Amino acid sequence: MKTEILKITDRAPVDESKLKKAAEILRTGGLVAFPTETVYGLGGNALDAGASEKIYAAKGRPSDNPLIVHISCMEELPPLVKEIPESARKLAAAYWPGPMTLILPKSGLIPDTTSGGLPTVAVRMPSDPVANALIRTAGVPVAAPSANTSGRPSPTSAAHVIEDMNGRIEMIIDGGDVPVGVESTIVDLTGEVPVLLRPGAVTLSMLESVLGTVELDRVLTEPLAPDVHPKAPGMKYRHYAPKADMLLVEGPTEMVVRYITARAAKAAAEGKKVGIIATDETVDRYPHVDVRSIGRRSDERTVAHNLFAVLRDFDDDGADVIFSEVFSGDELGLAIMNRLTKAAGYHKIRIDENGNVEETGGAR
Repeated sequence: MKTEILKITDRAPVDESKLKKAAEILRTGGLVAFPTETVYGLGGNALDAGASEKIYAAKGRPSDNPLIVHISCMEELPPLVKEIPESARKLAAAYWPGPMTLILPKSGLIPDTTSGGLPTVAVRMPSDPVANALIRTAGVPVAAPSANTSGRPSPTSAAHVIEDMNGRIEMIIDGGDVPVGVESTIVDLTGEVPVLLRPGAVTLSMLESVLGTVELDRVLTEPLAPDVHPKAPGMKYRHYAPKADMLLVEGPTEMVVRYITARAAKAAAEGKKVGIIATDETVDRYPHVDVRSIGRRSDERTVAHNLFAVLRDFDDDGADVIFSEVFSGDELGLAIMNRLTKAAGYHKIRIDENGNVEETGGAR
């Protein structure tokens, strides 16, 4: 299959006439990758079971992993769900369009292939002008997971999408680099208490400011059991991962730098190509291996924006092992640590103030 690359530079406003071919591809069951404010999405007609099957095939994604359905306005939501609870209306009023996905009971219009066989559907309304215009022009809701092969770091530029999807899908819309860089926040609203399934740019405190109590799903701190059906993308299977083995190191900064330096030297002596994820504050304190700063600790938005690109850079460099500092678990830091933890297969070293070391996880 030859993949057409469509470059869109006029994003405010978008010239919708340029999106007619992409919209027609979606309407007729084909696949189009497109930018959103979070990451690039791999889109197909959410009401077409065959299109959803094509998405799973293109990504190499397990079919029990549900897809997120994208809409362009609130008027498009009612046909897709059995009901819209008051909690959903409040969150939509506060944060849609934007980087937030809501889990709701699905209507009969949503095929099981789109919902991963679940009785619920994940829905979001992107704020990116290209994404929103494409959905509106297509006239159908668009199922769109991240536009990468399953398990790899999510794509934050068209170049990443081309690397993974060229020759697999009909079209890639190049809208430049995305602003957020981590996937949308996912909130389950099907129970009595809202549950945060995946953190993102709409942070826990932002959700709580609208809803009050919001629970955190256990998958944020531990792997989902093999026999449990995931309710949202990124919960069960290996996600966001580089090709290299990855280890997170947490503790006092001086001890973290010393520990990573020692482990990196040992790995290099064993003939392994080493990568280190550092920050602006520490990047110059490591030996001259492949060390990359992900940004300043005080600027979580830049760290989130750079995260997946840095992981892909290490893939391009052929890294065998990556050591990474950890970040705050508050606000956007919760999303950053969620992605890093999943990328590392929950493999983490904790160092206390006395230098004691505890190693956890490591299952890939």
